Amino acid sequence: MGREWLADAVMYEIYPQSFADSNGDGIGDLRGVIDRLHHIASLGVNVIWFNPCFASPFVDAGYDVSDYLSIAPRYGSNDDLAELVGKARERGIRVLLDLVAGHTSIEHPWFQKELAADGPAPEGDRYIWCEELPVRSWTRDMPGTPAWVRSPGPRKGYYLKNFYDEQPALNFGWVGAGPDEPWRDPIDGPGPLRNRQALRDIIAYWLDLGVAGFRVDMAFSLVKDEELTQGYAETVELWRELRAWLEAGYPDAVLIPEGGEPRTGGSLAFDADFFLVIKDAHASLFNNQYAGRLPFQEPREPFFDAEGKGSTRPFLDAWAAARDGHPDRPIILATADHDFDRLCCGPRTADQLGTALIFLFTWGNVPCLYYGDEIGMRYLPGLPNVEGSICNPGYNRAGCRTPMQWDAGPNAGFSTADPSRLYLPIDPAPDRPTVAAQEHDPESTLAFVRKLIALRNATPALGTRASTRVISEGYPLAYVRGESHLVVLNPRREPATLTVDAGEPIWTSGVTVQDGEVKLDGFGYGIFTSRSADAA
Repeated sequence: MGREWLADAVMYEIYPQSFADSNGDGIGDLRGVIDRLHHIASLGVNVIWFNPCFASPFVDAGYDVSDYLSIAPRYGSNDDLAELVGKARERGIRVLLDLVAGHTSIEHPWFQKELAADGPAPEGDRYIWCEELPVRSWTRDMPGTPAWVRSPGPRKGYYLKNFYDEQPALNFGWVGAGPDEPWRDPIDGPGPLRNRQALRDIIAYWLDLGVAGFRVDMAFSLVKDEELTQGYAETVELWRELRAWLEAGYPDAVLIPEGGEPRTGGSLAFDADFFLVIKDAHASLFNNQYAGRLPFQEPREPFFDAEGKGSTRPFLDAWAAARDGHPDRPIILATADHDFDRLCCGPRTADQLGTALIFLFTWGNVPCLYYGDEIGMRYLPGLPNVEGSICNPGYNRAGCRTPMQWDAGPNAGFSTADPSRLYLPIDPAPDRPTVAAQEHDPESTLAFVRKLIALRNATPALGTRASTRVISEGYPLAYVRGESHLVVLNPRREPATLTVDAGEPIWTSGVTVQDGEVKLDGFGYGIFTSRSADAA
């Protein structure tokens, strides 16, 4: 299968606004990424994932698209992306784009055309309209906000949104469409079919330009009412249909969903599951909730924390469930992402990151490194609401979106703009980490990440294709990879001990092996070769 390359991927997420500004306007751009490809390649990653870079009014940082076929002018041009894809390919790096499939911006020409109409389009509406508010109560992803937005006219009535009011939901039909609510188009109605074709057209355009695939935002928000009835079966079937089309014309292209793909029986449409930073499986390991807490997030002590009060059980259960029936299914785990805090946040300092990074690059997942985490960039609390970063009063995403810190120059080398024009403020701390300061420091976080990725890439037993067997799920966490390598981690401040035949050490810190015991200092870790590793 042409998409087998994903199993060997080491991904790098770039929030384009914040990575590198080449023209001094205070906002990152594609030319800035081209200029920094040498740094990305030096990490050992082989896939770049960009957050949305299409034309947008940026109410929601680009997740409100006004033209799917054009790069936003602030990032450059379609030719710039083509150049970036080509130069990345020369370095063995593929490029993934973020596809917002379920909604657009209100400024998209599709929406503006329907807004100006006096009724449904003869060829089928691309959006979901009703003249009177439905009797049933609808809520979407913005807790406490109504799902239906009054039309600003001239079209009468209301439109359904997906997140912010400025993000009208695209019409892919409804389950249970009936005569009492005629605006609920069937899945095979003309409007939904138009949108299915539009998805193919958009995907084909960028694949023809050279991108390797897409991470699909809100991938299972398409067919409406499914979460209340049949568990996303129709939306998954929609993606299966698109997968069959891809197989015929673009067999190497990957599709990655936001989150896990619902299991509805039959083949899976996507090439991986993505354990999101804000969801419980990932959050139970790393989330101290310094960015705040959303209503669906339970208060929980994370496992990778100095206090040592967490548990790996929620993660292990979710991992087992995702692999049930699909033992070779790639699962993506990220260090952090654009929607929450970073690994280095609150009291968690750079010297505590070793165990978390070792885990994320040796567990057997496809790892995704969030830009800046390779130098231990910090989550910054209390930042202003920029392009929808505060989408809930107690939840601020801006702190993980701050500019990349390159050197000790003005604006940490991110931009030559006046600081007041920057997309977000630079970390003001005098000791803020930078690439330049860590470049030649063998004890730096950057050196650690490079060494770790190199070890993973050179050691098949630490990749996705080898087995993972847990021998201790507490403090310390210990697991055997490929029946040949043992990983032992102690992410708490207090020491930990494990009785185990550890074998020969490959890489250790704060570890003593004696008389069949592995003793780990606080934040200690070890990777060993071992033909037989079982906790006594």
